[in-house]
Amino acid sequence: MAVESESRNGTPQQTSPPLAADEAPSLRRGTLGVADIAFFVISAAAPLTVMAGTSPLAIGAGGIGAPVGYVLAGATLALFAVGFTTMARHVRNGGGFYAFITRGFGRPAGFGAATVALLAYNGMQIGVYGLLATATQDALQAFWGLHVPWPPIAVVGVGVIWFLGYRSIDFGAKVLGVLLVAETGILVLLAGGVLLHGGAHGLSADSFTAGSVLVPGTGVVLAFAFAAFTGFESTAIYRREARNPRRTIPRATYIAVAFLGLFYAFTIWIVIQAYGSDKIVAAALHDPAGLFFTATTQYVGAWAADLMHLFIITSILASQLAFHNAINRYGLAMAQEGVLPSPLGKVHPRHRSPYLAGAAQSVLAVVVVGGFALAGLDPYQQLLLWMNTPGMLGLLALQAITAAAVPRYFRRFRHDEGTMRTVITPVAATVLMVLALWLVIAKIDLMTGAPFTTNAVLVLTVPLTFGLGLALARRVRRTRPEIYAGFAAEPAEDDETLASGPPAPEPAGRPAEEPR
Repeated sequence: MAVESESRNGTPQQTSPPLAADEAPSLRRGTLGVADIAFFVISAAAPLTVMAGTSPLAIGAGGIGAPVGYVLAGATLALFAVGFTTMARHVRNGGGFYAFITRGFGRPAGFGAATVALLAYNGMQIGVYGLLATATQDALQAFWGLHVPWPPIAVVGVGVIWFLGYRSIDFGAKVLGVLLVAETGILVLLAGGVLLHGGAHGLSADSFTAGSVLVPGTGVVLAFAFAAFTGFESTAIYRREARNPRRTIPRATYIAVAFLGLFYAFTIWIVIQAYGSDKIVAAALHDPAGLFFTATTQYVGAWAADLMHLFIITSILASQLAFHNAINRYGLAMAQEGVLPSPLGKVHPRHRSPYLAGAAQSVLAVVVVGGFALAGLDPYQQLLLWMNTPGMLGLLALQAITAAAVPRYFRRFRHDEGTMRTVITPVAATVLMVLALWLVIAKIDLMTGAPFTTNAVLVLTVPLTFGLGLALARRVRRTRPEIYAGFAAEPAEDDETLASGPPAPEPAGRPAEEPR
């Protein structure tokens, strides 16, 4: 039974009960509220890094209609969130995507999804150490004239992220909250300066006209836009640590999607106003890396541009911590299922964190970073882009498969969720997510700048990894049938009650049968 304590505002707050002498520690129950989970999700997207790093490329390709592309991507992901969060009320397993896909398409597909998820989240997290290193190098050079090789910076970053992930989840949520306020706050300062000055030639709504949106470069904008939302779906991974997850998970998901979509579109519109509709494309093509810094210097001051350099570093760290925590919980769930080595399923007795899974992930990061360094590869062009690309494609593919799994899952039993949430919206989201995945693949050369052969390898890594998961499923089914039978199974009722209080009533009719 969960223990309740009074929070600062007097609201009862659930905390994990003290451990019995022979009881194995578990994740800290009832710790994360809506804001905490939203911080993790939004931080994973790294809003400041996305705006300063990739949105100038979107503007250069799509022109002044670029803000609408981010709104359209957000609307598509909001459709995905409808079915995703509806299913999250019924699937209590902490495995995220692979648990959902198992319910819809069976255990072999679930194994494939689990291996893709590990590839995707590790690719997104480890690759960004290259961006952290280059951003830190630029800051050290600009502020103090120091040149530090990138590998030591990346390794120090791994250590910082390991420590933050080793600590309790509520500690990590507080750190992310502070960093997220800092990175969004500097963009709000830029917006305030542009609005107060009326932009370059007065404020204009030209970005939202059909003539500005229906241009050849809109496809490129959409590709960048979908990539900018990466990580928002990780809300379900924190189910076991959430307060009342049946309400917390959906609310955090919708808040994250709405905030990112509107914030991205508004910020891009602001920078367009800063330069003027007639000059922004030329400015974005001439100096994409300096687009936001120049605008900030002009409308706020050089001190704010200096802060932006620093906050990009903290934005990257926040993103890495969010992905690190997500990876650890995937590893924990799969280890407790018996698929990964059992030590990875252990939880720290004091911090209640998956500390061995976190240590393993950090060691993997050091090995990968060291491999790229020893090979003499570039931290941005190779480490970042070669690791992030299959990661981003893997997450988009998992979103599309999950959307398709929703109607298949709800078809198996009677429920009161409604056809709109369980059939119509998920089917529409599936079609749109497949189109988004195709669009990103079609424009992959603009994102990586790599030759065709390299891009082909990066793209094919995702289906090959899924195939590896299918092979693993067959092997586990043959050699360890009890592990296979329990894969992605629902936790005991008492396990869920610790996090959310009394369990909600089951849907009317027979329970859903899991496909084999």
